Amino acid sequence: MIILASTSATRQSILRNAGLHFEAESPNVDEKALVAANPQWLPREIAIKLAEAKACDVSMRRAGAVVIGADQVLALGDRVLGKPHDRAHCREQLCHLRGHAHALISAVAIARDGQAIWTYHDEASLLMRDYSEDFLDTYLDAIGDDCTSSVGGYKIEGRGVQLFKSVSGDHFTILGLPLVPVLEKLREMEEIPS
Repeated sequence: MIILASTSATRQSILRNAGLHFEAESPNVDEKALVAANPQWLPREIAIKLAEAKACDVSMRRAGAVVIGADQVLALGDRVLGKPHDRAHCREQLCHLRGHAHALISAVAIARDGQAIWTYHDEASLLMRDYSEDFLDTYLDAIGDDCTSSVGGYKIEGRGVQLFKSVSGDHFTILGLPLVPVLEKLREMEEIPS
């Protein structure tokens, strides 16, 4: 049995579209507390450690199951930006990102019986264009409350793509789940046909 330790509609859609049969279960991980307790973690480490924590948490409750946990971090240099709290916070983040390159670091972990048995991470580089204040207001009006649902306040698979000048990296990494390595590992584990 494969379980995705996430309620993310995007991650569920990625796995479903790839033909995987799985269940989804929400992990019980206080991400902010875990990160706050480890201020030495670099952005890459944050993504990996949170993916592991989510996978291990759910796998402790689901004996024998293969549990996939994932996390994504937006790094503007050494600064990590999370999901905005509200529209004003989203606007503030997008103003910081405007005209600058940032990294989306996506990590995935597979756990069984409370132990992480595999981790992987990948990074994409995204350059935001220097959009106008009018464009930013129009964008925020169009996405509404969805501005709080993803790191940086954008979804590149939707209207968020208009914020960018260039994008470099794996599409699935940008969406938050490096899919091809996950599928390869599941085949290696004989959890899906090879």
